[in-house]
Amino acid sequence: MNKTELISEIAGKSGLSKKDAEKALAAVVDAVTEAVCKGDKVQLVGFGSFELKCRDARKGRNPKTKEVIDIPATRVPVFKAGKAFKDAVAE
Repeated sequence: MNKTELISEIAGKSGLSKKDAEKALAAVVDAVTEAVCKGDKVQLVGFGSFELKCRDARKGRNPKTKEVIDIPATRVPVFKAGKAFKDAVAE
């Protein structure tokens, strides 16, 4: 399912127009992105949570040349599925 299909599904299930559904989806995505960028955790009970994790700097190896390289510390977004979502997918 791509974004356009998701917007159509939201519009169909909520009774909103496709334009309003697109605005609502964009607002949710923007709000989650802003919160996670600030370091906040966004929890949607039954669906899952979005949060920011920090990966420490480490040594890696170039598989082609076997040369040791430095991999810098990074911040990455993480999604953890909630129990209800996991159970629905497992059925």
